[in-house]
This record gives sequence, C-alpha cells and structure tokens, in this order.
Amino acid sequence: MQQPFDRIIRGDLVLPDRILPDGYVAVRGEAIAAIGQGAPPPAASVEDHSGRFVLPGLVDGHMHTASSIGWPGIEGATMSAAAGGVTTCCDMPYDIPLPVTDAAIFRDKVEHLHRLAHVDVALYGTIRKDGGVEKIAELAEAGASAFKLSTYEYDAVRFPRINGPLMRRAFAEIAKTNLMVAVHNEDQELVEALTAEAKAAGRRDPIQHCVTRPPLAENLANNAIFEIGLETGAHVHIAHSSLARGFEIAEAFRRAGARSSGEACVHYLCMTEEDVVRLEGFGKCNPPFRSAAEVERMWGAIADGAVAYVSTDHAPWQRERKTYNGDIFAVGAGLTGMQSFAPLMFTLLEERGLPLTIMARLCAAEPARYHGLDPKKGRIEVGSDADLCVIERGDFTFDQAKILDRPEFQHSAYHGRRMRGRVAATYLRGRAVWDGEKVLAKPGDGRFVPRQHRRAVELPEAGA
Repeated sequence: MQQPFDRIIRGDLVLPDRILPDGYVAVRGEAIAAIGQGAPPPAASVEDHSGRFVLPGLVDGHMHTASSIGWPGIEGATMSAAAGGVTTCCDMPYDIPLPVTDAAIFRDKVEHLHRLAHVDVALYGTIRKDGGVEKIAELAEAGASAFKLSTYEYDAVRFPRINGPLMRRAFAEIAKTNLMVAVHNEDQELVEALTAEAKAAGRRDPIQHCVTRPPLAENLANNAIFEIGLETGAHVHIAHSSLARGFEIAEAFRRAGARSSGEACVHYLCMTEEDVVRLEGFGKCNPPFRSAAEVERMWGAIADGAVAYVSTDHAPWQRERKTYNGDIFAVGAGLTGMQSFAPLMFTLLEERGLPLTIMARLCAAEPARYHGLDPKKGRIEVGSDADLCVIERGDFTFDQAKILDRPEFQHSAYHGRRMRGRVAATYLRGRAVWDGEKVLAKPGDGRFVPRQHRRAVELPEAGA
C-alpha cells in the first residue's frame, strides 16, 4: 500500500499555459509526486495557501553573487533570493578575484556554494581575455549551464572584453557543447568615445549615463555577435536587451539560419531614463534604462513571444560605490533585484491586466529550459523538484531596509514602490525556505545544479 505524501501545498496553481484554481501540489521526498484540484490526497502535513497563487520557484537566468566581494557574496544573494521567490540562481562567472575560466575554479566555486548557498545555483563559465578556449570543454563537462562573454570591458581580468577573433574561436568551441553563450552587448569604442565627449564638455550628471550608452551601442554589438554565431553555429544569446530592436535582430538572424535569442531584465519593463535622474547612482545599470516608449515596445516583444526569458541581472555593489557625488561615471553599474523579483513581476502583470502564466513561463520554465535545467527546475509537474513560489495578492510597499543581505547591499531602485503582491512562502525541493517573514534555510542548504542534458535549445521559428 502506497504511503501518504510527505506534504501537500494548496493554492491556485499557476502553470505556463493555465491556472488551476483550488489546486494542490503533493510532495514526496524532494520532488513533485502529484498535482491536482479539489480535495487533496492524504499527506503527513498540509500547508494551505488557499486564495494565494502557487507558481514554480523562479529561475533567475542572470545574476551576480560574487562580483563585488567575491564568493562570500553567495550567502547574502541567495538569502534574498529565497525571500524573493527565486529557488534557482544562474550565477555569472565574473567573480572576485578570478572569473570562472577553468574546471578547477569551477569546482572550487561549487564547494563554496555547498557551504554558503540558501537556494540552488547553476553556474556560467567564461574565458580569459588572452585565451582559454581550450578550457571550454572541461567547463561544460563540469556542469556549466551556459557561457558568458562580453563586448565591453569592465575589468581586464574579472570582466574583460573579448575581441572578435577570440570570440570567433570561442563560439566555435562552445558550439560543440550545445550550450548557450550569453554576451554582454555594448560596443566599447562607441561608449568610450561618447563618454570622453561628455567629460570634455563637463557633463557628468546622471542622464549622461544614458546619453553615452545609446541604443546604437547595443545594436552594433548585437549584429556583431550574431554574425559570429551564424558562422560558427553557436547559440548566441543577448544577455540583457533593453531594446525591442534586439529581439528583432535575433529573429532576423534566426531567419538566416542562426541560433540567436535574447532576454529582458525586469527593470527594462518598468524603469525609464527619468528614473536614472531620480535615483542617480542607484539607478545605474548597463545597458541603461530607456524611454517610456521603449518600455512599451519591450512589452510588445513579450506579447509577440520574442523574449526568451526575463531575468534580474542582480549585481549588488556597496552603497558607497553606488552613491553619486557629482560624477555618474565613477558610480558602479548594477542593481539589486533578487528580493524584488517576484513581487515586481507579479505587480507589472497585474497593472497591465496580463495573465500570470507569463510569469510562470518567462521567469521559471523558459530560463530553466535555456540553461538545460529542465525538467528538474522551473516547472510544476510530476518528477520536477518541488520548488514553489507562493504569492499573496494585496497592497504592499517595497522597503529596501528589509533586503536580506549585508547592510551595504540594502538598497533598491524599487524602494517605496507599491507592489500588488508579496512572496508569502518559498519552497525548495519540498521544504519551506521562506515563510513570508524570515528565511528558514541555512547556508549550505542550497545545492549546485549542473546542466541536466546537452540537448540544443529549441528556439522559436522566425516569424512564428
């Protein structure tokens, strides 16, 4: 006789294609053993979230835990992830002091994850500015979910610019792995020239951050990386498009036979250039916020199915590095976004009257698929990890003082923003790790999640 389930979690289940009112998720061990509606089957415990929405735990396909303080940053970032409904982080390789450029560094980072992480983590790999293409195969074998390269240099070691010839060699090698290669997409020469012009004119005010990184900087880079992808057969992915035009370019290259895609960050769905003026350094990220009209075009790209997934690009810098003191160019570029992810995306959809299924698809199922973490992650279906994000609808205000990270990272572009929902609970592999008030997970409860398979990602047909 089959034993009762270990746990039942009740609520309105939000799937990528439909909502199941009065639903339940039955958990056995760490996995989903059954889903249904109505009266649930027997279980050792029942957690009743009736009237609330139960989504798959969010999968953030683009975030940085260790770019500012090194691997100790894993602890706070993953704690805020649990509070933000994120159960799997896909962490970028641009760490202090060294980026993840070979299997030894990769394995060392995995060991730190197993000591520090509160939620599960997948890892990107990268290459050095002076080479390292020969390490790509071993990084893939170690379980990397994707690779990341950049057309813009922030640091010659930690976050280098990869020139065209080296990128071509790297793409050709990555193509053999079937893994995606995401690229930071800004043209360095144009940005440097415009920045020099602004400084020469004595302009260092916040709006200059947007002026010196115009849409053209993105589109030049987008065309270059997709051309190299078309030649090499690599799956090339825009790491963060602030422009609907980026998705149009990706589609045009797919029509030509390329494997091309792109993601949006949640801030490009709501923030504008006016917010950079208002927030000063705390609104600085790369690429920068665009116009209100561009925000509308981005939502059009989502409606058209052109956006691969939505991420946070969570990149916390210490408060002093984000404080504007008369020179916007001296301020660190990056936003905190983990704890606000689920409430904000929920709110944006509610404000626009759009279905919550979009959130289940673009913030969980699709990032998991693009990173080869499916079917383990990103889904509410039998056999998947019992990772869940429970959202309570209501009238809430986001307070940066409640961000669960080091005090120097308790700042947010969304401080004071009215939210239409909050994360009432987060479950990781069947266990509650956030109860709406505090994180229940301990450092080390999170695990490294290797890529589950090497199948190439199926991309949407051009014009579909």
